[in-house]
Amino acid sequence: MTLPLTLDDWLAHCERLHPREIDMTLTRMLELKARLNLRFDVPVVTVAGTNGKGSTCAMIEAIGLQAGYRVGLYIKPHFVHFEERCRVNGAMVSAADLVPHFEAVEQARGDIALTYFEFTTLAILRLLSQASLDVVILEVGLGGRLDAVNAFDADCAVITSIDLDHMEYLGPDRESIGREKADIMRSGKPAIVSDPVPPASLAAHAAAVGADLWQIGRDFNYAGDKQQWAWAGRHKRFNALAYPALRGANQLLNASGAIAVFEALRDRLPVTAQAIRNGLAIVELPGRFQIVPGQPAIVLDVAHNPHAVATLVQNLESMPYYPRTRAVFGAMKDKDLAAIFTRMAPLVDEWHFCDLPLPRAATAAELAILHASLGLKGPGPVTVLRHPDPRSALVAALSTADPADRIVVFGSFYTVGGVLKGGLPRLSAKHLA
Repeated sequence: MTLPLTLDDWLAHCERLHPREIDMTLTRMLELKARLNLRFDVPVVTVAGTNGKGSTCAMIEAIGLQAGYRVGLYIKPHFVHFEERCRVNGAMVSAADLVPHFEAVEQARGDIALTYFEFTTLAILRLLSQASLDVVILEVGLGGRLDAVNAFDADCAVITSIDLDHMEYLGPDRESIGREKADIMRSGKPAIVSDPVPPASLAAHAAAVGADLWQIGRDFNYAGDKQQWAWAGRHKRFNALAYPALRGANQLLNASGAIAVFEALRDRLPVTAQAIRNGLAIVELPGRFQIVPGQPAIVLDVAHNPHAVATLVQNLESMPYYPRTRAVFGAMKDKDLAAIFTRMAPLVDEWHFCDLPLPRAATAAELAILHASLGLKGPGPVTVLRHPDPRSALVAALSTADPADRIVVFGSFYTVGGVLKGGLPRLSAKHLA
Protein backbone atom coordinates (compact mmCIF):
# COMPACT_ATOMS: atom_id res chain seq x y z
CA MET A 1 0.00 0.00 0.00
CA THR A 2 0.98 3.64 -0.45
CA LEU A 3 1.57 5.05 3.00
CA PRO A 4 -0.58 8.01 4.09
CA LEU A 5 1.27 11.32 4.16
CA THR A 6 -0.66 13.36 6.72
CA LEU A 7 -1.93 12.73 10.23
CA ASP A 8 -5.54 13.02 9.06
CA ASP A 9 -4.87 10.36 6.41
CA TRP A 10 -3.29 8.09 9.02
CA LEU A 11 -6.28 8.50 11.34
CA ALA A 12 -8.64 7.62 8.49
CA HIS A 13 -6.49 4.55 7.81
CA CYS A 14 -6.74 3.53 11.48
CA GLU A 15 -10.53 3.84 11.40
CA ARG A 16 -10.73 1.49 8.39
CA LEU A 17 -8.30 -1.07 9.76
CA HIS A 18 -10.37 -2.84 12.43
CA PRO A 19 -14.12 -3.48 12.23
CA ARG A 20 -14.81 -2.98 15.95
CA GLU A 21 -14.47 0.34 17.75
CA ILE A 22 -13.71 -1.45 21.04
CA ASP A 23 -12.03 -4.86 21.11
CA MET A 24 -10.60 -5.34 24.57
CA THR A 25 -7.52 -7.55 24.65
CA LEU A 26 -3.81 -7.03 25.30
CA THR A 27 -2.60 -9.68 22.84
CA ARG A 28 -2.13 -7.34 19.89
CA MET A 29 -0.64 -4.57 22.02
CA LEU A 30 1.93 -6.84 23.64
CA GLU A 31 2.97 -8.25 20.27
CA LEU A 32 3.42 -4.79 18.72
CA LYS A 33 5.15 -3.49 21.84
CA ALA A 34 7.74 -6.26 21.37
CA ARG A 35 8.07 -5.70 17.61
CA LEU A 36 8.61 -1.97 18.12
CA ASN A 37 10.88 -2.54 21.13
CA LEU A 38 8.86 0.01 23.08
CA ARG A 39 10.09 0.72 26.59
CA PHE A 40 10.49 3.61 29.02
CA ASP A 41 13.61 4.26 31.08
CA VAL A 42 11.90 6.90 33.24
CA PRO A 43 9.05 6.56 35.78
CA VAL A 44 5.68 5.79 34.23
CA VAL A 45 2.50 6.91 36.03
CA THR A 46 -0.70 5.21 34.84
CA VAL A 47 -4.04 6.80 35.79
CA ALA A 48 -7.36 4.92 35.73
CA GLY A 49 -10.81 5.60 37.17
CA THR A 50 -14.39 6.39 36.24
CA ASN A 51 -14.11 10.16 36.73
CA GLY A 52 -11.26 12.52 37.60
CA LYS A 53 -8.60 10.87 35.42
CA GLY A 54 -8.01 13.84 33.17
CA SER A 55 -7.85 16.33 36.05
CA THR A 56 -5.41 14.12 37.96
CA CYS A 57 -3.18 13.68 34.90
CA ALA A 58 -3.15 17.44 34.28
CA MET A 59 -2.23 18.14 37.92
CA ILE A 60 0.61 15.60 37.91
CA GLU A 61 1.88 17.17 34.69
CA ALA A 62 1.64 20.74 36.03
CA ILE A 63 3.42 19.93 39.31
CA GLY A 64 6.12 18.00 37.47
CA LEU A 65 6.77 20.87 35.08
CA GLN A 66 6.93 23.38 37.92
CA ALA A 67 9.46 21.11 39.65
CA GLY A 68 11.68 21.38 36.57
CA TYR A 69 11.03 17.91 35.15
CA ARG A 70 10.57 17.07 31.47
CA VAL A 71 7.07 15.59 31.33
CA GLY A 72 5.30 13.52 28.68
CA LEU A 73 1.51 13.11 28.80
CA TYR A 74 -0.90 10.84 26.95
CA ILE A 75 -4.48 11.95 27.66
CA LYS A 76 -7.75 11.30 25.87
CA PRO A 77 -9.98 11.74 24.08
CA HIS A 78 -9.43 15.00 22.23
CA PHE A 79 -11.91 17.82 21.73
CA VAL A 80 -10.93 19.26 18.36
CA HIS A 81 -7.44 18.17 17.24
CA PHE A 82 -6.06 14.64 17.66
CA GLU A 83 -2.70 16.11 18.69
CA GLU A 84 -4.31 17.22 21.98
CA ARG A 85 -3.81 13.63 23.14
CA CYS A 86 -0.04 13.99 23.42
CA ARG A 87 1.89 16.71 25.22
CA VAL A 88 5.63 17.02 25.71
CA ASN A 89 6.76 19.53 28.33
CA GLY A 90 3.29 21.02 28.44
CA ALA A 91 3.02 21.63 24.69
CA MET A 92 0.80 19.74 22.28
CA VAL A 93 2.88 17.79 19.76
CA SER A 94 2.56 18.63 16.07
CA ALA A 95 0.85 16.47 13.49
CA ALA A 96 4.11 16.25 11.55
CA ASP A 97 5.92 14.89 14.62
CA LEU A 98 3.39 12.06 14.93
CA VAL A 99 3.46 10.89 11.30
CA PRO A 100 6.78 8.94 11.45
CA HIS A 101 5.49 6.99 14.44
CA PHE A 102 2.31 5.99 12.61
CA GLU A 103 4.54 4.80 9.77
CA ALA A 104 6.62 2.72 12.19
CA VAL A 105 3.51 1.07 13.66
CA GLU A 106 2.19 0.29 10.19
CA GLN A 107 5.45 -1.32 9.14
CA ALA A 108 5.65 -3.36 12.33
CA ARG A 109 2.07 -4.65 12.48
CA GLY A 110 2.22 -6.92 9.40
CA ASP A 111 -1.19 -8.57 9.08
CA ILE A 112 -2.37 -7.68 12.61
CA ALA A 113 -5.54 -5.58 12.43
CA LEU A 114 -5.11 -3.07 15.25
CA THR A 115 -8.05 -1.07 16.57
CA TYR A 116 -8.00 2.72 16.19
CA PHE A 117 -7.18 3.06 19.89
CA GLU A 118 -4.37 0.48 19.78
CA PHE A 119 -2.77 1.96 16.67
CA THR A 120 -2.90 5.54 17.89
CA THR A 121 -1.74 4.56 21.40
CA LEU A 122 1.31 2.77 19.97
CA ALA A 123 2.19 5.75 17.78
CA ILE A 124 1.94 8.22 20.66
CA LEU A 125 3.85 6.01 23.10
CA ARG A 126 6.59 5.48 20.53
CA LEU A 127 6.95 9.26 20.27
CA LEU A 128 7.07 9.61 24.06
CA SER A 129 9.57 6.74 24.41
CA GLN A 130 11.98 8.55 22.09
CA ALA A 131 11.56 11.98 23.70
CA SER A 132 14.00 13.20 26.33
CA LEU A 133 11.77 12.98 29.41
CA ASP A 134 11.94 12.54 33.18
CA VAL A 135 8.43 11.15 33.72
CA VAL A 136 5.60 9.82 31.51
CA ILE A 137 1.89 10.04 32.45
CA LEU A 138 -0.54 7.66 30.73
CA GLU A 139 -4.32 7.94 31.05
CA VAL A 140 -6.20 4.66 30.80
CA GLY A 141 -9.05 4.73 28.30
CA LEU A 142 -11.52 2.06 29.40
CA GLY A 143 -11.25 -0.10 32.50
CA GLY A 144 -7.66 -1.15 33.13
CA ARG A 145 -7.03 -4.88 32.82
CA LEU A 146 -7.54 -5.08 29.05
CA ASP A 147 -6.95 -1.44 28.15
CA ALA A 148 -4.13 -0.87 25.65
CA VAL A 149 -2.22 1.32 28.13
CA ASN A 150 -1.93 -1.65 30.52
CA ALA A 151 0.56 -3.27 28.17
CA PHE A 152 3.08 -0.93 29.82
CA ASP A 153 4.12 -1.42 33.44
CA ALA A 154 3.40 1.46 35.79
CA ASP A 155 5.99 2.61 38.31
CA CYS A 156 3.04 4.24 40.07
CA ALA A 157 -0.64 3.44 39.46
CA VAL A 158 -3.42 5.90 40.29
CA ILE A 159 -7.10 5.04 40.58
CA THR A 160 -9.23 8.14 40.94
CA SER A 161 -12.81 6.94 41.43
CA ILE A 162 -14.97 3.92 40.82
CA ASP A 163 -18.52 4.25 39.65
CA LEU A 164 -20.96 2.60 37.26
CA ASP A 165 -20.01 3.19 33.62
CA HIS A 166 -19.18 0.96 30.63
CA MET A 167 -20.90 -1.86 32.51
CA GLU A 168 -21.23 -4.01 29.37
CA TYR A 169 -17.43 -4.28 29.36
CA LEU A 170 -16.42 -3.87 33.00
CA GLY A 171 -19.13 -5.58 35.04
CA PRO A 172 -22.43 -4.82 36.77
CA ASP A 173 -21.26 -3.25 40.04
CA ARG A 174 -18.48 -1.20 41.67
CA GLU A 175 -16.68 -4.27 42.94
CA SER A 176 -16.30 -5.83 39.51
CA ILE A 177 -15.45 -2.48 37.90
CA GLY A 178 -12.86 -1.86 40.63
CA ARG A 179 -11.35 -5.28 39.96
CA GLU A 180 -10.88 -4.37 36.29
CA LYS A 181 -9.28 -1.01 37.06
CA ALA A 182 -7.06 -2.45 39.82
CA ASP A 183 -5.17 -4.52 37.26
CA ILE A 184 -2.97 -1.51 36.43
CA MET A 185 -1.27 -2.09 39.82
CA ARG A 186 2.16 -3.75 39.76
CA SER A 187 3.99 -5.84 42.34
CA GLY A 188 6.15 -3.79 44.68
CA LYS A 189 5.03 -0.50 43.12
CA PRO A 190 2.89 2.22 44.73
CA ALA A 191 -0.81 2.26 43.91
CA ILE A 192 -2.59 5.52 44.78
CA VAL A 193 -6.36 5.33 45.40
CA SER A 194 -8.10 8.70 45.74
CA ASP A 195 -11.64 7.31 45.87
CA PRO A 196 -12.71 8.04 49.49
CA VAL A 197 -15.05 5.02 49.57
CA PRO A 198 -13.30 2.48 47.34
CA PRO A 199 -14.69 -0.97 46.55
CA ALA A 200 -13.00 -3.74 48.52
CA SER A 201 -11.75 -5.27 45.26
CA LEU A 202 -9.05 -2.58 45.00
CA ALA A 203 -7.39 -3.46 48.31
CA ALA A 204 -7.86 -7.16 47.64
CA HIS A 205 -6.08 -6.94 44.30
CA ALA A 206 -3.28 -4.81 45.74
CA ALA A 207 -2.70 -7.47 48.40
CA ALA A 208 -2.85 -10.27 45.83
CA VAL A 209 -0.19 -8.75 43.57
CA GLY A 210 1.90 -7.20 46.34
CA ALA A 211 1.35 -3.57 45.34
CA ASP A 212 2.06 -0.80 47.87
CA LEU A 213 -1.46 0.58 48.41
CA TRP A 214 -1.79 4.28 49.29
CA GLN A 215 -5.41 4.91 50.28
CA ILE A 216 -6.80 8.40 50.85
CA GLY A 217 -7.98 8.76 54.44
CA ARG A 218 -5.37 6.28 55.63
CA ASP A 219 -2.03 6.91 53.91
CA PHE A 220 -2.66 10.49 52.81
CA ASN A 221 -5.33 13.08 53.46
CA TYR A 222 -6.25 16.74 53.13
CA ALA A 223 -7.93 19.42 55.20
CA GLY A 224 -8.64 23.08 54.62
CA ASP A 225 -10.75 26.18 55.03
CA LYS A 226 -12.04 28.73 52.53
CA GLN A 227 -8.62 30.31 52.01
CA GLN A 228 -6.16 27.41 51.82
CA TRP A 229 -5.66 23.70 52.38
CA ALA A 230 -3.01 21.25 53.55
CA TRP A 231 -1.95 17.77 52.48
CA ALA A 232 -0.37 15.10 54.68
CA GLY A 233 1.13 11.79 53.60
CA ARG A 234 3.19 8.99 55.07
CA HIS A 235 6.41 10.99 55.18
CA LYS A 236 5.66 14.62 54.45
CA ARG A 237 3.17 17.42 54.95
CA PHE A 238 2.50 20.41 52.70
CA ASN A 239 0.76 23.42 54.25
CA ALA A 240 -0.68 26.69 52.97
CA LEU A 241 -1.65 25.31 49.55
CA ALA A 242 -3.86 27.39 47.27
CA TYR A 243 -6.92 25.70 45.82
CA PRO A 244 -6.45 24.13 42.37
CA ALA A 245 -7.20 26.29 39.37
CA LEU A 246 -9.56 23.56 38.16
CA ARG A 247 -13.00 24.22 39.59
CA GLY A 248 -15.26 21.64 41.16
CA ALA A 249 -16.19 19.75 44.27
CA ASN A 250 -13.85 16.79 43.70
CA GLN A 251 -10.68 18.61 42.69
CA LEU A 252 -9.09 18.35 46.15
CA LEU A 253 -9.45 14.58 45.91
CA ASN A 254 -7.74 14.67 42.51
CA ALA A 255 -5.05 17.08 43.76
CA SER A 256 -4.42 14.88 46.79
CA GLY A 257 -3.90 11.87 44.55
CA ALA A 258 -1.53 13.86 42.32
CA ILE A 259 0.59 14.97 45.30
CA ALA A 260 0.63 11.37 46.60
CA VAL A 261 2.23 10.29 43.31
CA PHE A 262 5.23 12.52 43.94
CA GLU A 263 5.43 11.48 47.57
CA ALA A 264 5.38 7.80 46.57
CA LEU A 265 8.08 8.44 43.93
CA ARG A 266 10.03 10.91 46.09
CA ASP A 267 13.33 9.04 45.59
CA ARG A 268 13.10 9.52 41.82
CA LEU A 269 10.92 12.63 41.47
CA PRO A 270 11.29 14.86 44.53
CA VAL A 271 9.23 18.07 44.47
CA THR A 272 9.07 21.16 46.66
CA ALA A 273 6.00 22.70 48.26
CA GLN A 274 6.38 25.65 45.92
CA ALA A 275 6.29 23.41 42.85
CA ILE A 276 3.02 21.94 44.13
CA ARG A 277 1.58 25.40 44.83
CA ASN A 278 2.58 26.74 41.42
CA GLY A 279 1.47 23.65 39.55
CA LEU A 280 -1.98 23.56 41.10
CA ALA A 281 -2.36 27.33 40.64
CA ILE A 282 -1.82 27.20 36.86
CA VAL A 283 -3.19 23.79 35.87
CA GLU A 284 -5.60 23.89 32.95
CA LEU A 285 -7.91 21.26 31.46
CA PRO A 286 -10.70 22.12 29.02
CA GLY A 287 -14.18 20.82 29.58
CA ARG A 288 -13.99 20.02 33.30
CA PHE A 289 -16.44 22.46 34.88
CA GLN A 290 -14.87 25.10 32.64
CA ILE A 291 -16.64 28.43 33.06
CA VAL A 292 -16.58 30.83 30.13
CA PRO A 293 -17.24 34.18 31.84
CA GLY A 294 -19.56 36.74 30.36
CA GLN A 295 -23.24 37.25 29.76
CA PRO A 296 -24.73 34.70 29.68
CA ALA A 297 -22.25 32.51 31.53
CA ILE A 298 -21.37 29.23 29.82
CA VAL A 299 -20.27 26.08 31.65
CA LEU A 300 -18.52 23.30 29.72
CA ASP A 301 -18.35 19.87 31.34
CA VAL A 302 -17.78 16.38 29.93
CA ALA A 303 -19.90 14.73 32.66
CA HIS A 304 -21.48 11.73 30.93
CA ASN A 305 -22.40 9.29 33.72
CA PRO A 306 -24.60 9.70 36.82
CA HIS A 307 -21.66 10.05 39.24
CA ALA A 308 -20.05 12.83 37.20
CA VAL A 309 -23.40 14.53 36.64
CA ALA A 310 -24.09 14.49 40.40
CA THR A 311 -20.80 16.35 40.86
CA LEU A 312 -21.74 18.75 38.07
CA VAL A 313 -25.06 19.46 39.82
CA GLN A 314 -23.24 20.11 43.08
CA ASN A 315 -20.88 22.51 41.32
CA LEU A 316 -23.71 24.31 39.53
CA GLU A 317 -25.58 24.76 42.81
CA SER A 318 -22.52 26.44 44.31
CA MET A 319 -22.56 29.12 41.59
CA PRO A 320 -24.36 32.46 42.02
CA TYR A 321 -28.06 32.75 41.20
CA TYR A 322 -29.10 32.56 37.55
CA PRO A 323 -32.75 33.14 36.56
CA ARG A 324 -32.72 30.38 33.94
CA THR A 325 -30.43 27.48 33.07
CA ARG A 326 -30.35 26.19 29.51
CA ALA A 327 -28.66 22.84 28.86
CA VAL A 328 -26.99 21.70 25.63
CA PHE A 329 -26.74 17.91 25.84
CA GLY A 330 -25.63 15.01 23.66
CA ALA A 331 -24.44 11.56 24.75
CA MET A 332 -23.92 7.93 23.80
CA LYS A 333 -26.85 5.50 23.82
CA ASP A 334 -25.15 3.20 26.33
CA LYS A 335 -25.08 5.79 29.11
CA ASP A 336 -27.60 5.80 31.96
CA LEU A 337 -29.50 8.65 30.36
CA ALA A 338 -32.53 8.35 32.64
CA ALA A 339 -30.38 8.82 35.74
CA ILE A 340 -28.55 11.74 34.11
CA PHE A 341 -31.83 13.48 33.26
CA THR A 342 -33.23 12.81 36.72
CA ARG A 343 -30.24 14.42 38.44
CA MET A 344 -30.10 17.47 36.18
CA ALA A 345 -33.84 18.09 35.80
CA PRO A 346 -34.35 20.27 38.93
CA LEU A 347 -31.88 22.81 37.52
CA VAL A 348 -32.80 22.97 33.82
CA ASP A 349 -35.42 25.27 32.32
CA GLU A 350 -34.63 24.56 28.68
CA TRP A 351 -33.08 21.45 27.10
CA HIS A 352 -31.27 21.67 23.76
CA PHE A 353 -30.67 18.07 22.65
CA CYS A 354 -28.23 17.53 19.80
CA ASP A 355 -27.12 14.80 17.42
CA LEU A 356 -23.49 13.68 17.55
CA PRO A 357 -21.38 12.47 14.60
CA LEU A 358 -21.01 8.77 15.43
CA PRO A 359 -23.29 5.73 15.25
CA ARG A 360 -23.37 4.86 18.95
CA ALA A 361 -24.64 8.31 19.94
CA ALA A 362 -28.26 8.84 20.90
CA THR A 363 -30.03 11.13 18.46
CA ALA A 364 -31.61 14.37 19.59
CA ALA A 365 -35.01 12.83 18.85
CA GLU A 366 -34.24 9.77 21.03
CA LEU A 367 -33.08 12.01 23.87
CA ALA A 368 -36.24 14.11 23.64
CA ILE A 369 -38.49 11.02 23.66
CA LEU A 370 -36.74 9.54 26.71
CA HIS A 371 -36.85 12.86 28.55
CA ALA A 372 -40.58 13.20 27.87
CA SER A 373 -41.25 9.64 29.03
CA LEU A 374 -39.70 10.32 32.44
CA GLY A 375 -42.14 13.11 33.30
CA LEU A 376 -39.51 15.09 35.17
CA LYS A 377 -40.16 18.48 36.79
CA GLY A 378 -37.90 21.46 36.24
CA PRO A 379 -37.63 24.74 38.17
CA GLY A 380 -40.66 25.89 36.17
CA PRO A 381 -42.13 25.16 32.73
CA VAL A 382 -39.57 23.18 30.71
CA THR A 383 -38.84 23.66 27.00
CA VAL A 384 -37.25 20.92 24.87
CA LEU A 385 -35.62 21.61 21.50
CA ARG A 386 -33.66 19.42 19.06
CA HIS A 387 -30.64 20.29 16.94
CA PRO A 388 -28.40 18.58 14.35
CA ASP A 389 -25.12 19.31 16.17
CA PRO A 390 -23.75 20.87 19.40
CA ARG A 391 -22.73 24.19 17.85
CA SER A 392 -26.18 24.90 16.45
CA ALA A 393 -27.69 23.89 19.80
CA LEU A 394 -25.49 26.45 21.55
CA VAL A 395 -26.32 29.14 19.01
CA ALA A 396 -30.03 28.48 19.61
CA ALA A 397 -29.57 28.60 23.38
CA LEU A 398 -27.70 31.90 23.08
CA SER A 399 -30.40 33.35 20.85
CA THR A 400 -33.07 32.92 23.54
CA ALA A 401 -30.92 33.59 26.62
CA ASP A 402 -31.01 36.72 28.71
CA PRO A 403 -27.62 38.14 29.78
CA ALA A 404 -28.21 36.92 33.35
CA ASP A 405 -28.90 33.32 32.29
CA ARG A 406 -26.58 30.33 32.36
CA ILE A 407 -25.92 27.78 29.59
CA VAL A 408 -24.52 24.37 30.54
CA VAL A 409 -22.94 22.33 27.74
CA PHE A 410 -22.40 18.78 28.98
CA GLY A 411 -22.37 15.10 28.11
CA SER A 412 -20.01 13.48 25.66
CA PHE A 413 -16.57 14.80 24.75
CA TYR A 414 -18.12 15.15 21.29
CA THR A 415 -20.73 17.55 22.71
CA VAL A 416 -18.18 19.85 24.33
CA GLY A 417 -15.76 19.36 21.43
CA GLY A 418 -18.46 20.30 18.95
CA VAL A 419 -18.93 23.59 20.77
CA LEU A 420 -15.17 24.24 21.02
CA LYS A 421 -14.45 23.41 17.38
CA GLY A 422 -14.66 27.04 16.35
CA GLY A 423 -12.84 28.27 19.47
CA LEU A 424 -14.35 29.32 22.77
CA PRO A 425 -17.96 30.43 22.29
CA ARG A 426 -18.52 34.13 21.71
CA LEU A 427 -21.14 35.39 24.13
CA SER A 428 -23.93 37.02 22.20
CA ALA A 429 -27.16 37.04 24.14
CA LYS A 430 -29.81 38.95 22.22
CA HIS A 431 -29.80 41.85 24.69
CA LEU A 432 -26.07 42.40 24.21
CA ALA A 433 -26.10 43.04 20.45
